[in-house]
Amino acid sequence: MPGPRNAGRMAAGAKQGRELDHPFRTFMRLMRFVLSLYGWQYCVVIAMIVVTIFASVRGNLFFQTLIDDYIMPMVTTGDHDFAPLLGAIGAMAALYAAGIAASAVSAVMKAFVTQGFMMKLRNRMFSHMQRLPLGYFDTNSRGDVMSLYTNDIDTLRQMVSQSVPQIINSVISIAMVLVSMIYLSVPLTVVVLVVSGVMVWTTKVLTGKSGTFFSRQQKSVGALNGYVEEMMSGQKVVKVFTHEQAAKRDFRALNDRLYEASNNANKFSGFLGPINNQLGYVAYVLCALVGGALAVSGATGLTLGALVSFLTFVKSFTMPISQVSQQLNAIVMGLAGADRIFKLLDRRVESDDGTVTLVSVRRDGEGNLVESDRRTDRWGWKPGSREAGAAEPSVIVPMRGDIRLRDVSFGYVPGKTILHDMSMFAKPGQKIALVGSTGAGKTTIINLLSRFYDVSEGSVTIDGYDVRDVTLESLRRQMGVMLQDTFIFSGNVRENIRYGKLDATDEEIEAAAKAVHAHEFIMELPDGYDTVVEERGSTLSAGQRQLIAFARVLLADPRILILDEATSNIDTRTEEALQAGLQHLLKGRTSFIIAHRLSTIENADEIFYIDHGQIVEHGSHAQLLAAKGAYYRLYESQYAMIRVATGAANV
Repeated sequence: MPGPRNAGRMAAGAKQGRELDHPFRTFMRLMRFVLSLYGWQYCVVIAMIVVTIFASVRGNLFFQTLIDDYIMPMVTTGDHDFAPLLGAIGAMAALYAAGIAASAVSAVMKAFVTQGFMMKLRNRMFSHMQRLPLGYFDTNSRGDVMSLYTNDIDTLRQMVSQSVPQIINSVISIAMVLVSMIYLSVPLTVVVLVVSGVMVWTTKVLTGKSGTFFSRQQKSVGALNGYVEEMMSGQKVVKVFTHEQAAKRDFRALNDRLYEASNNANKFSGFLGPINNQLGYVAYVLCALVGGALAVSGATGLTLGALVSFLTFVKSFTMPISQVSQQLNAIVMGLAGADRIFKLLDRRVESDDGTVTLVSVRRDGEGNLVESDRRTDRWGWKPGSREAGAAEPSVIVPMRGDIRLRDVSFGYVPGKTILHDMSMFAKPGQKIALVGSTGAGKTTIINLLSRFYDVSEGSVTIDGYDVRDVTLESLRRQMGVMLQDTFIFSGNVRENIRYGKLDATDEEIEAAAKAVHAHEFIMELPDGYDTVVEERGSTLSAGQRQLIAFARVLLADPRILILDEATSNIDTRTEEALQAGLQHLLKGRTSFIIAHRLSTIENADEIFYIDHGQIVEHGSHAQLLAAKGAYYRLYESQYAMIRVATGAANV
């Protein structure tokens, strides 16, 4: 069952969660990415932060001026002229207004930068993912991939929009406040710095402990999402085998790991706020006691106004330190998400060093093939040059569909070879059938033809060109692949078929559907071709999904047609009608058919029997039966089963 296997894999991944290897490097890379997109906007945010902090610091210093220059003289002299005081208050009001305006501009600009950055990052991630080899999707669960776009992106949003600006705010604020405190009283500043040193040490210890668990938390979220997605997709299997309780146990195990990581991360981060707040109060009380004694004694010239201003600065100094400690945890979470995203962006894309392109061609006056500016439905291979500035060859080779595998060896993982020194051919227009037991390597051959994977040894050629020398777009443009596991997108039936040719007309779509005998059942749907189907076509039968997928492939009008158990979910009657309707479409096309139902490939031009990654025998249906080898035994066993089943039915 997929559930326990995946649970084990995810659990192993969760256990590997550790602190980031290079947090500073990851942080700098992230900031370079943000600044490359919104450099001057982010500078505006920082400038507005400076203005806001300056207004706040100057306001605190005003307490000294207010008490020493205005209130105390009026108390001692009895002069109650408020005009100078009102003027000073008006000036401070204007400064505070500027600070409020700067704060508003900063908030708006931060929102613009954050949302724009997230939009561009998601676009880059998705574009890069479309270029990744198929192996990436074979080895990563969809839930884990989706967590990159949801959980990890969200942690980056908080980091870029809140944590980093808040830390910048705190650092600038600490610097300005420190200068102001030194100006007011050096002895009291020393007291504050001692207490602040304890706060910094506490922050370092607790953040280091929480950082490890925040990294594990990110991985555990991906593991849990992957398992939930897998269970939702495999609900039928779960229910058929009554594995609900086992699924619950596996989910609880993953959820417990997430809980453990999250609980520990937030436990250590939760200590920071209360501890640093209490240390801030300690600093305030100590400064009040020491400052009061200094002011009374007059030893250092500390005035009452200076003491009041200094006590105000104590809160302004210790609070940013506490805020930094809190934001560091958010930064650790953001860096864990950034690390996962950068690992995705750093993955090697499909190798596409080919220079041979597929072009639309026509015949010139001398009968030579030349490239056409418009679509002619006739195609040719146009060689290119790997050397910059070199003249391109003018000879265009017609697209025929000659496929050859020469001495091919391949394995998905090192040390485990699937195909062993295999050679195979398909002449233009031939119908090639691949048969053999499950796991023999038939689908692997198809994967190599489409260049979903590259051969380890040997070569795969099309019309004499190594497929690695052909651009991926050109190669796959003329290959129609129909898989057993069909995929139907969310939307209506018409758009699902149009996926094979995005500029297809409604008439072309209906013609393709009629050719594969899908038109009849489509017209019986509530809205016909406009009937909306759910994701993966859950409202359709397996056979109906295959027929729609078949119409999609045929609409693409490929020169090479690959059918991997494409008719396995279609009943015999429909299959017979489908085969009859496809005969004229297969003419002129090279086709590869994988089928366990041998009745579907009896008219193949060449049948290859594959076993353990090797070709055991090949020939036509009649030749292989006459040889009475592996194919003969497989054929006889199938018909023996049919005879038994027919006899039982008659009884």
